[in-house]
Amino acid sequence: MASSEMQKVRVINELRHFIKKLLQDPQILEQSLEIARRAYRERGENGYVSEQELLARIANEISDTTSTHIPEDPSEHSEADKLYLDVLKEVVTEEQALY
Repeated sequence: MASSEMQKVRVINELRHFIKKLLQDPQILEQSLEIARRAYRERGENGYVSEQELLARIANEISDTTSTHIPEDPSEHSEADKLYLDVLKEVVTEEQALY
């Protein structure tokens, strides 16, 4: 199996595990969204914070308040972590655009 294929399999397995966790505890989604909403709102109110710092804060709070662990350091984020944080950002950004 080629290296890129092994990487794809690893990412798919990680996403599968993460989706399973979300299905077992649906409150993770709502808690994560609320954390992301609050973080982006505070960013808008309190001035500039880099995207990397903001994602680190969101990851840390999600890890502290749910059964999901996302490393605070963005350099340690797995592909599934990055994808989850990106999707949270997209949802919050789209919600804000509606208002």
